[in-house]
Amino acid sequence: MADKKVALVTGASAGIGKAIVRKLLADGWIVYGAARRTDKMDDIVKEGAKALSLDVTDEASMKRGVEALLAAVGRIDALVNNAGYGSYGALEEVPIDEARRQFEVNVFGVVRLTQLVLPSMRKARSGTIVNISSMGGRIWMPIGGWYHATKHAIEVLSDALRLEVRPFGIRVVVVQPGAIATEWSGISADNLEKASANTVYGALVKPMTNILRHDAAGKPAPPSVVANAVSRAVNSRSPARRYTVPFDAKMLVFLVRWLPAWLWERFVLTVMR
Repeated sequence: MADKKVALVTGASAGIGKAIVRKLLADGWIVYGAARRTDKMDDIVKEGAKALSLDVTDEASMKRGVEALLAAVGRIDALVNNAGYGSYGALEEVPIDEARRQFEVNVFGVVRLTQLVLPSMRKARSGTIVNISSMGGRIWMPIGGWYHATKHAIEVLSDALRLEVRPFGIRVVVVQPGAIATEWSGISADNLEKASANTVYGALVKPMTNILRHDAAGKPAPPSVVANAVSRAVNSRSPARRYTVPFDAKMLVFLVRWLPAWLWERFVLTVMR
C-alpha cells in the first residue's frame, strides 16, 4: 500500500470522471474520487475508490479535501482536473452571472485546486497534473462561445504551468476529448433548447442541439477512451503534452489548425445548417 501512487480525480460522480477512477484503480493506484454528489459514487467506492466531498467553486471545501487526503495518505502523485460543464447559448443572451459561473467551475476551480496540490508535489519533486480540456479548447462554434472560452483558457494556462513547474519534476498534460457518450451532452442540449429556442438566435439552436445529442454525426466514443489517455499520461515518465481522443476530435483539431480562418468559418456554417 505504501508504494502505491495516489490520484485525485474531480468530477468523479459520473461519466468521464468515473471511467478515469476505474481505469486508475485497475492500474493499481489509490484513487480519491472527488465530487459534490458523494452519494453518486457508491459504485466506485465498492470497487475500491475513496470518496471525497469537494466543490471546485468552494474554497473551504477544496482546502478541506486536499488536507484530508494528505493527512490520510501523505501524497498526491496525480491530480486529474475533470470537473466542468458546458452552458450553451448566444453571447448576447447568456446572462453574465452564468458566464462567470462557467469560468468559476471550468477555469478558476481547476487553477485553485492545482494551487492547493502543487506544494506537496514540489516537496516530492514529482507529480502529474492532467487537465481535461476538450477539442472545444482548440476549435470553436457559434452558440458555444462561453464554453469554448473556458476550454481555450485551460489550454493556455496548462502550457504556462508546464514550464513553471518543470524544474520541480512536475508534468502537465492536457486531454482533449471529442464526442463522448455521457449525460453531459444531453443535459447541455436540453438547457440550450429551454434557454434559446424561441429567441432571435433560434435558427442556430436546432443544429447545435443535434450536434450535442450526436444526431448530426457518428456514434460517440465511450468514456473509456478518455480514461485510457489519462492512464497513459500519469503512468508515463515522459507523457505527451496533449492527448486528443477519439479520432474525430483529432481531425477537427487538425482542420482548425491548418485551414484558413475563412474556410473554417465556411465549414462551421455548413455544419450548422
